[in-house]
Amino acid sequence: MPKPLPLLLIPLPCRIKKIPRIFSFLLIPLFLSGCLPYLFHLGKEQSSIILGREKIEEILKHQGLDSQTKQKLNLIREARIFAIGELALNEKGGFEYYTKLEREEIGWNVSASEALELKSYTWWFPIAGTVPYKGFFEKEMAVSLEKELKAEGFDTRIRPIGGYSTLGWFSDPVLSPQLKWPDYRLVGLVFHEMAHATAYLPGDSILNESYASYVEEKGIELYYTKKEGEKSANLEKFRKDKTRRAVTLDLLKKYAEELKTLYASPIETEQKRIQKNLIMVQFKEEVIQKKLVPEEKSKEFLAREWNNEDFLGALRYHSGEVSFESLFQKSDNNFQRFHEEVKKLFDLSEEERKKFLNQTR
Repeated sequence: MPKPLPLLLIPLPCRIKKIPRIFSFLLIPLFLSGCLPYLFHLGKEQSSIILGREKIEEILKHQGLDSQTKQKLNLIREARIFAIGELALNEKGGFEYYTKLEREEIGWNVSASEALELKSYTWWFPIAGTVPYKGFFEKEMAVSLEKELKAEGFDTRIRPIGGYSTLGWFSDPVLSPQLKWPDYRLVGLVFHEMAHATAYLPGDSILNESYASYVEEKGIELYYTKKEGEKSANLEKFRKDKTRRAVTLDLLKKYAEELKTLYASPIETEQKRIQKNLIMVQFKEEVIQKKLVPEEKSKEFLAREWNNEDFLGALRYHSGEVSFESLFQKSDNNFQRFHEEVKKLFDLSEEERKKFLNQTR
């Protein structure tokens, strides 16, 4: 099912409407009064991560470094070199450093949506623009926000943070929880986060995440094909995972359309809620039927309460594979040209970008 989400750590976040730049200085008192606890939380942990980092090259020289950590750090270093040289990704995208955290997860993202509409609740950030999630480094803070959103009637979800990016503002380190990942996912993480530092349109999370996911998957294919050949065990694992995810995404899209039709219908609110729950049950049963969840986890999956945010969260990352593949071919399979073509999309209207992402074969 959906992989852990990234965290885009940006200063001065608040949920307000965007205003003309000329008046932006007037917001400073508002930010400081309304968001100070959150700013302090982010700043404190960001400082800890940056101050606690160490160059990967230096760590690899340490005597007594365990073999698994050594292998993972070497892999990250190689993936970064490949990202810059072969994928034309921004070298300021990080992964030169490593920071050991004293917790099992990097952090937690809170996201939400309308209960009877496939529409994300959003936060506005001065650099990132509008984004459909808010990240925390302490789970208690994430749980507290989720409770507030639930009390207001939103569908909510807390997810572990998988990736971490400051969009090139700092040289972001790889973090210790990430070293537990399978090799091909770790390579993909490097490509995904470095893609964010290469092309990023503030306020369009679907375009940004779909682009980064395309670069991630295209990059994994090329990396392991060049490094290990077509019979690479890592490549085989990746392709099996991708095939399973593609089937899952098709199901998500199918049932998302059913939910959209339901929410647009004129029936009463209570009936919509009842039918919504039935659609969620049907979706889960089909997932089990298609064996998209390991048998030992099927009971846990069926017991889990799915909601609108689960659909939005998964589809947010894989909405334009066909579109980006077409753009890559248009760029003569040249990554440097491809990134430039992606940046040209930033000049399109929101509707034009949506149309681009919705291209079919």
